[in-house]
Amino acid sequence: MNTEPVFIIGVGHTPFGKHANLSVRELARGATTSAMNDAGIGLGAVQAAFFSNATQGHMEGQEMIRGEIVLRSMGVGGIPVFNVENACASASSAFKLAVNALRAGDADVALALGAEKMFSPDRDRMMSVFDGAWDVATAQENARRLVELGAGVDVPDGTTSPRPYSVFMDVYAAFARYHMKRFGTTQRQLAVVAAKNHEHSAANTLSQYRKVFTVDEVLAAPPITYPLTLPMCSPISDGAAAAIVATREGMQRLGIDARRAVRVLACVVQSGSDRAPDEVERHCTALAAKRAYEVAGLGPRDIDVAEVHDATAMGEIIQVENLGFCDYGDGGPLAERGETRIGGRIPVNSSGGLESKGHPIGATGLSQIHELVTQLRGEAGARQVNGARTAIAENGGGLHGIEEAVACITILQRTQD
Repeated sequence: MNTEPVFIIGVGHTPFGKHANLSVRELARGATTSAMNDAGIGLGAVQAAFFSNATQGHMEGQEMIRGEIVLRSMGVGGIPVFNVENACASASSAFKLAVNALRAGDADVALALGAEKMFSPDRDRMMSVFDGAWDVATAQENARRLVELGAGVDVPDGTTSPRPYSVFMDVYAAFARYHMKRFGTTQRQLAVVAAKNHEHSAANTLSQYRKVFTVDEVLAAPPITYPLTLPMCSPISDGAAAAIVATREGMQRLGIDARRAVRVLACVVQSGSDRAPDEVERHCTALAAKRAYEVAGLGPRDIDVAEVHDATAMGEIIQVENLGFCDYGDGGPLAERGETRIGGRIPVNSSGGLESKGHPIGATGLSQIHELVTQLRGEAGARQVNGARTAIAENGGGLHGIEEAVACITILQRTQD
């Protein structure tokens, strides 16, 4: 494996939310300009670009050359542009490919850019955007398998929303019911996770939602599908995020101040595999995390701050277990003990997470990178994790079988003394 050091020299991020008057191109330009300004370089320094987008084909009919169109609208042409679609892990996959390009010697500076515009006046089109993120040829079998996962947990009357919602809320509800049945996880523990993330988000000016909820308010909120309530679930979002990566030679060529650079210790992408529900240690994220820790030469106890894929609060509970921050089944109690709050043993989703920061699919993984770089530089302001030196991001996507179809784990470390 090529271990050529790769560094993040610039990150950019638009506010996440509903941007009716902004196109995918304009959102992408905003994040790219922000990243270029952060790095102190111009677009001409970029030798390759990796563009992440998952929904523009569904929403607008634009297929095949989305990245080339977006980059050309910024005046960038003549360089390799790669289009990356990998469900909700698209942006972290684009980042991985940018890192690989540098390690392969194809470039010494590359751009990873993710942008998504999901809001639409066509509500049916908007709410069906996730329908293709599992095997559509076995949709009925997929649904049956999810029901079986949650079998044995009573679903109280009135706890399913009469309004349309993403099929992936049913997916996470099934995961939650299985966890409740096997480990004793409670709905209140899910509410603790959600309330914590909304509190973190209040200090993030880029977040879609900045309202603070108490645990009881989360529990009393409108239901989505048991045990999930509205504040436990990520919203539909527009937005973009970007990261510029460089080798040491690239930084020297551009005169970059290495003290603000953040080193990429590991970036691992892994697809899922067939397993039984009780084989939790074989979850694709757990296996990817193990590989990433081995590449980085670190373990869970070395991590100071984490961003995980909390498309629902249940997602965070599952992923803190997969990342080794606690034993399997202890993710809920870990949150109840306050260990995942800023100021706790292992702060998780200091950005507010997907639940409140927002979840524009093609930008989410790079949004996580943006937050962790900000934390490692000590530039996070009111949500700063004191002494953050090493960070991990977990970004998953799609459903295949009983788990995510793909998982990406990235481990970063600050370079300044």
